[in-house]
Amino acid sequence: MNDLKEKYLESIRETAETYFRKGEFFCSEAVVQTINDALGKPYSDDVVKLASGFPIGLGKAQCLCGAVSGGEMALGMVYGRVHGETMNPKMFEKAKGLHDFIKDQYKSTCCRVITKEWAGDNFQSPERKNHCINITGRVAEWVARELIEDGVIKIEEK
Repeated sequence: MNDLKEKYLESIRETAETYFRKGEFFCSEAVVQTINDALGKPYSDDVVKLASGFPIGLGKAQCLCGAVSGGEMALGMVYGRVHGETMNPKMFEKAKGLHDFIKDQYKSTCCRVITKEWAGDNFQSPERKNHCINITGRVAEWVARELIEDGVIKIEEK
């Protein structure tokens, strides 16, 4: 099962990265689309529109990393609430977990800080784009791992 789980998580990471690499989606959009698909599309493909203002640190402001924003939205697909419901305690736990994971890995959740090596580059260098693609894949993989561990996504041998 562990091998199967790791292969599945690798496919999640690769899917999110491919969306970004091919230019089909930016970071936040790629994470939301990938996780929505992994969940069996509980939301229409239009859900990705909610993530379209977040790339490159909130509309190119280089603030909160867009992949993190997309990951937080993806967590909300499962742990979020609608009007009248109480907050699922896992929502804040998972949201903080993703924040802490990125902060541990990259020392910040701020796009400008995470990409300071390429300041002003605006994705002109393949290195900058690959760096962001990698973060996008890692966020999607982290979210999927949490969903597997909580039994939301079930992995079965076919």
